[in-house]
Amino acid sequence: MDLQTRTLIIGGGLSGLALADRLAAAGQDFQLVEARDRFGGRVLTDTIGGAAFDLGPAWFWPGQPRMAALLDRLGTGVFEQYAQGELMFEDESGQVAQGRGFASMQGSYRVVGGLGAVIDGLRRSLPQDRLHPSTPVTALHRVAGGVQVHTASGGRVTAQRVVLAMPQRLVAALDYQPPLPASAVSAITETATWMAGQAKAIAVYDRPFWREAGLSGDAMSRHGPMVEIHDASPAQGGPYALFGFVGVPAKGRRDQQALRTQVQAQLVRLFGAAAASPVAIVIKDWAFDPHTATTDDQQPLYAHPQYGVPQAAENMWDGALILSGTEAAPQFGGYLEGALEAAENTASSLGA
Repeated sequence: MDLQTRTLIIGGGLSGLALADRLAAAGQDFQLVEARDRFGGRVLTDTIGGAAFDLGPAWFWPGQPRMAALLDRLGTGVFEQYAQGELMFEDESGQVAQGRGFASMQGSYRVVGGLGAVIDGLRRSLPQDRLHPSTPVTALHRVAGGVQVHTASGGRVTAQRVVLAMPQRLVAALDYQPPLPASAVSAITETATWMAGQAKAIAVYDRPFWREAGLSGDAMSRHGPMVEIHDASPAQGGPYALFGFVGVPAKGRRDQQALRTQVQAQLVRLFGAAAASPVAIVIKDWAFDPHTATTDDQQPLYAHPQYGVPQAAENMWDGALILSGTEAAPQFGGYLEGALEAAENTASSLGA
């Protein structure tokens, strides 16, 4: 692999693909490299029994115009999060109570076929010869007229400018010659990757027994291992599912088989004996995904960070290096809408 291009995008998540889409529409030359063997980044949809389940982000909300416009353009169906019925609550000792409230995510929206359908729609719309999966980047060297990017396989891409559409902590971990300013490295290293420390568990069932019992599938727990649970079923038909965010610290959840056993036991406590026979339990631990998280991201976040491009990281290498990705979005940073916001801002700066 030895390529030359006007703009190289590093990162094939939602933000990188959305930027590529804008550059393609503007007739601008670009190439996109992605470390994983798939596109989507933190968007990851698994198919079980013919139904799609999101192991990364799952929701978007009213008041997020970029997501609404993209879904409309792709013709992707949307549906409201299931919210009929009561919420379950589990106290510190594991005692369960019903009727402590109603579905906490009412008014949230999901995508028919999972968010992977959005990634697939964007990917299919792009020139396939400009998309390069399984191409991790190791080093960036400043050269006359731009940047030479080196890949793990020994390939090289020379570009006038490079867009880093990836978590900022991963940006800091790359090798740069000459080195980036210490102030820039410090600023981007301190930018927490949204949801990178999270693990998500999904239990799939043949029937929605919680709905049949008048429950929304929502549960809050102070006992765990999941601290927050919601209905993850498809818009129509089955199989059906419950998903939860695992509250156990990252270092305490390395044994996924033990975690599966604990997840199933918790669902039985909350929803009864019918929860004891899932079709499948799937766990995605983002904290140990090297293309998402660093060891710094294993520390829990207790509030939504203030995102955007840090001032110290603006105009790196005289503008030849550009931070993008959802953490670079000043308004919706961390969300799907933020990924699109960052792509929009970057495209504007590139004249697209």
